[in-house]
Amino acid sequence: MRYPDGGGLTAQGRSRREQVRLEAAQMFAQDADAGQIARSLRVSTKSVYQWRRAWRSGGEASLASKGPGGSTCKLDGDQLARLSAALDAGPAASGWDRDQRWTLARVRGADHPAVRRVVHARGVVPAAPAGVHPAGSRPPGRGAQWGEDRRVAHPDLGEGARLAAATGVWICFEDESGQALQPPKARTWGRRGHTPVVKVSGRGSGRISVAGLACLKAGQPGRFFYRMHDHRLRPGTRRAMTEADYASLIAAAHRYLGAPVIVIWDNLPTHLSRKMQAFTTGHPDWLTVIQLPAYAPDLNAVEAPGQ
Repeated sequence: MRYPDGGGLTAQGRSRREQVRLEAAQMFAQDADAGQIARSLRVSTKSVYQWRRAWRSGGEASLASKGPGGSTCKLDGDQLARLSAALDAGPAASGWDRDQRWTLARVRGADHPAVRRVVHARGVVPAAPAGVHPAGSRPPGRGAQWGEDRRVAHPDLGEGARLAAATGVWICFEDESGQALQPPKARTWGRRGHTPVVKVSGRGSGRISVAGLACLKAGQPGRFFYRMHDHRLRPGTRRAMTEADYASLIAAAHRYLGAPVIVIWDNLPTHLSRKMQAFTTGHPDWLTVIQLPAYAPDLNAVEAPGQ
């Protein structure tokens, strides 16, 4: 819950709470039972015990309201007015026309606690849940971690290096990625009770998939091949690369390099499908495929550029 005074109840709420405590003080003077007081005032028994201890030590004055909680605002009236005007004008008026979101870092500094209290006090609250996280190479939670010590599963990845050294072939690491063309969800700030309107460059639809091959060979400069596919998400169409897309990418890399290749990739279902197996086993003269262990992004040389 967000409070308008930066960490406490409203003035009316504090007055109501104070009146309840004063009524409890009158019952304390009549030596009423704590359970009876709690039921009568519809509060917890724990609160009644706390109020009674305060009443015994300081009387009714100890139960009076102490005002709003938290530290006092360090901005004067003119500064608060300018801050409110800037927030109401919107991020575009301050130069952020492409990403029209208010963040605390844009208001002042990097998540300054004083500004957080001020924007709450002015009725400005987060307009997206805290569970929305920005995109990045390390999403929240553990998941597939980089650099974790793990035992390399079968098949032995050293097979590819030994085979390449013996035959002079290229080692190609493959990975894929995708990006929706719809505007991403993120956090912004807006007046309490008013849904903020964030303008974007276009509505967007569909999805883009990219598959890449990073090819390495001792004594030779590295080569990078990629293939991009635009999915319009029409009925009956796929949202990702097909077996034919991967096969054409590998075949194109082989033709350009003019040498056999060893493809090292993950366990994507498309990589393990029957159609893909038919392609990989159908070219034993120039193609060798090695599967990576599960959840091993640090073993794939092209994984980091894909992020």
